[in-house]
Amino acid sequence: MLGSTVGAGPAQAASVAVVKLAPTVETAQQVARFWLADGAANLRNATPYTVQTAVGGERLSTDIVPDGSPVSIAPQEGPASPETETPTTSGKVFFIGSDLQPHWCTGTAVWSKYWNIVATAGHCLFDIEAPGGALAKWAFVPGYSEGTTPFGLYVGKQGSTPYDFDDIRDYDRDLAFVNVYRGVVLSSPDALTDVGKMTENVGGQGLAFNQPLAPTVDVFGYPSGPEPDGSRPYTGETLERSTGPAFAVKVTGLRADRPVGVDSPFTGEGSLGSSWLTHYTSDSRTGYLNGITISVSDTDGDSRYDTGVSAYFDSEAFMAYRNASNLWTGSIVLQ
Repeated sequence: MLGSTVGAGPAQAASVAVVKLAPTVETAQQVARFWLADGAANLRNATPYTVQTAVGGERLSTDIVPDGSPVSIAPQEGPASPETETPTTSGKVFFIGSDLQPHWCTGTAVWSKYWNIVATAGHCLFDIEAPGGALAKWAFVPGYSEGTTPFGLYVGKQGSTPYDFDDIRDYDRDLAFVNVYRGVVLSSPDALTDVGKMTENVGGQGLAFNQPLAPTVDVFGYPSGPEPDGSRPYTGETLERSTGPAFAVKVTGLRADRPVGVDSPFTGEGSLGSSWLTHYTSDSRTGYLNGITISVSDTDGDSRYDTGVSAYFDSEAFMAYRNASNLWTGSIVLQ
């Protein structure tokens, strides 16, 4: 069973790191035009982010003990779409990496009172190759499929992550909640048109913190990269789904004391930021976000990835979400 509502959150306080992305309307317009110009050429030419895509891992039989009271936030159902059982809340987050090239991770629209939060991996927000700042030109395209923007593009205004991820690169805190402006499309070579609030358009997944490890987790993402054996089972162009149990895991190569694993065949490139949803139902295409892929692992040594890795959604994760939930964003289209 899921725990209490958001109003009865964990008592333990935690610090939150906040980073500005596109703090002004003018800057946000520039970001939107960068991605949407020339038939969305920069979206189409972006490549999957390849930073920290795989780690050594060992599955454990131990439990993870929550550090506070259980918290749950109910999801918001999105628009009806009989053509698919996958959620319109999933999409790609786009940004410029340290190599000055366009890249993408997976992201997920989650419920909040201002309809404007995207969840992804912390290192799909902070540039861990150049400490001290965020990845540039950050934007989210929900429902992305083969170069399309079916619900518009949503420019990031501000990101929140647990302080220890920004400060000391504690990968037990590798998660982020990003506030985005209302969505836009390019209606002419120079004119942006407002298409509305994100979760009004696509719905928002619920969230669950300080929960027991789930026996069933649905993972949604855009895996793209190769397996250790060189094969490429995924293209990264369409949303993929896998289902399996969660478990404690020990990893090498990351500073993390209690990461969580999920049984999933996704490759690392492209699937960074993938949503882990518990209590997912295909009818509503909603569930409760309880993990975010930060890397993948081949735990049995057969040269095929079998495990996604996430930070455990604890009290500090909840505090980062709560901080983001209090920011209103608005439109980048001047009326």
